[in-house]
Amino acid sequence: MNKPISADARAVHPGVRIAAEWSWRLIVIFAGLLVLGYVVLRLETVLIPVGLALLASALLIPVVDRLQVWGVPRSAAVIVVLLASIGLVAGIMTFVVEQFIDGLPQLTDQFTASVTQIQNWLTSGPLHFSEDQIRQAGDSVVKSVQSNRESLTSGALTTATVIGEIFTGALLTLFTLIFFLYGGDQIWQFVTRIVPTDARRRVRIAGSAGFGSLIGYVRATVAVAAADAIGIGAGLAILGVPLALPLASLVFIGAFIPIVGAFLTGFLAVLVALVTKGFLTALIVLGIIIGVMQLEAHVMQPLLLGRAVRLHPLAVVLAITTGIVLAGIVGGLLAVPIVAVLNTAIRSLLADDPDVAYAELHVEDPETPLFPAEPDEPRTEPRIVNPTPPDD
Repeated sequence: MNKPISADARAVHPGVRIAAEWSWRLIVIFAGLLVLGYVVLRLETVLIPVGLALLASALLIPVVDRLQVWGVPRSAAVIVVLLASIGLVAGIMTFVVEQFIDGLPQLTDQFTASVTQIQNWLTSGPLHFSEDQIRQAGDSVVKSVQSNRESLTSGALTTATVIGEIFTGALLTLFTLIFFLYGGDQIWQFVTRIVPTDARRRVRIAGSAGFGSLIGYVRATVAVAAADAIGIGAGLAILGVPLALPLASLVFIGAFIPIVGAFLTGFLAVLVALVTKGFLTALIVLGIIIGVMQLEAHVMQPLLLGRAVRLHPLAVVLAITTGIVLAGIVGGLLAVPIVAVLNTAIRSLLADDPDVAYAELHVEDPETPLFPAEPDEPRTEPRIVNPTPPDD
């Protein structure tokens, strides 16, 4: 039964009433989002390690499950996987840092030579700039690079505050990861006990579906990041660009932030090639990066990412931007996985049959576009221009 409208309300135009009703509802939603954002910012020291642990668990839990199927006890499988993962990451990081430290002096010398060449061209070339001004500016740049050589390699970790925060966050991430790998299902079952009984099973299925999407996302992202790093690193090595391995490692890390990360780290490789090898080599490196990115976008991602974890590019860009604004680089790293999990979980919650809804997100042909660019079909039914207003 419709609620009767008072005489005062009848005096207000229906459009104004509708706008007012929408306005206060939107204000309530916006206030709720602000409160949620405030809580997240206040608890970022806890939530960021938990988020990183969730990403790591999505990558490692299939290996733990496989070892358990082979007869290895769950606790032993967790210990073996963690030790192997920590050893692998530590070894790679040590090797990359050593290569960076060894190659930085050569890069500094080549940068100095490039600045000298640019100075000579600006003073004796067709532009005929003042020699004193050009040389003073170039010398200040060279001195700045040479004086900060040590700070480039070790200055980022000099303060006790930064070291303490990183150490605390790493310990909390590792501690959380251990329990996620050992008993993540039991933790989820316990958390969802706060949900009403009628909706509990649906919520648990939605959470499992969302975590399944996260596993697929992390697997595909690692494969795509490795392909980007190998392709760009091989190109840099063939062209003789200094610090090819550290730059390839940066590309690998940056690829975990879709669309934006690999492009920015690849652009750094272009700058290094421009400074050390000249314009032609930098142009070739740029062509290699564009080719690798096209291969990633049109071949690897459709093959590796299931339909359940493929997101619209606009959603990806907006999520990354929001994550960076709220929590910096780590926010940009976690933004897309969060959106991917929520996308699948919400689809499952809203569907009549959650299992069928999740299955419909997968297609046999990976080339089938998830977001087709064709325009909408024309309307077959007549459009009502001036509908008759309902009786109050």
